[in-house]
Amino acid sequence: MLLKACLNGSRTPGEHPALPLTPQELAHDAQLVVAAGAHALHIHPRNANGKQSLAAQDIAAALTAIREHCPGIPIGVSTAIWIEPDVQRRLHLIQEWTVLPDFVSVNFSELGTSDLCAHFLSRGVGIEAGLWSIEDAQRFLKLGFADHCLRILIELQEQEIDSAQASAEAIIHCLDEGHIQLPRLLHGDHEAIVWSLLDVALRRGYDTRIGLEDTLTLPDGKQAKNNAELVSRALNQVRQVGNR
Repeated sequence: MLLKACLNGSRTPGEHPALPLTPQELAHDAQLVVAAGAHALHIHPRNANGKQSLAAQDIAAALTAIREHCPGIPIGVSTAIWIEPDVQRRLHLIQEWTVLPDFVSVNFSELGTSDLCAHFLSRGVGIEAGLWSIEDAQRFLKLGFADHCLRILIELQEQEIDSAQASAEAIIHCLDEGHIQLPRLLHGDHEAIVWSLLDVALRRGYDTRIGLEDTLTLPDGKQAKNNAELVSRALNQVRQVGNR
């Protein structure tokens, strides 16, 4: 089971005192979460002004800093459209990367997905196919990248656990019907459902993720000290599910 730490996401500095944004903060935080048991990292690099960035120099700075502190740990980067809403400019920025991540997340709900996937495949970068809905899953099957991706991300946006589980079941059924054998990572994206869906992922034998991108709080509702505490609590949940 892969436990990935999602260190910062789109959050702003004031949302949590331990939110890592700069390359140095990301590198320090990466050390802490890896020591706590994380197997991989997912980051949203920032520019000098603290804004999410796909610029080559910002990607390189974050990746280089983390790799110096955590050699051998796979690092993934977001390519989300909200970081650069212009589809062609987004692709151009990504084509300029000189330091490459180990993998990227590509949201199949967004325009430009095929071009992004083709580019990353040509450069040997792993692709996590982000599926938010049954429509995304159907599009993923139609575009024909199933044989070339690293894993599936079942990323649930609902804020109620029942509707999130229903969406998960629909996506999973679609993938099963399409005979998709890729590893699957399931997680929630809202405070109210993150820990419940982590449990769902573990019971299904799926990979999962945790971090300040997805939640600022522990299962009991208290604010987490940092990403490392979230990872530690998630691993406790892994052990509990394994003992059932």
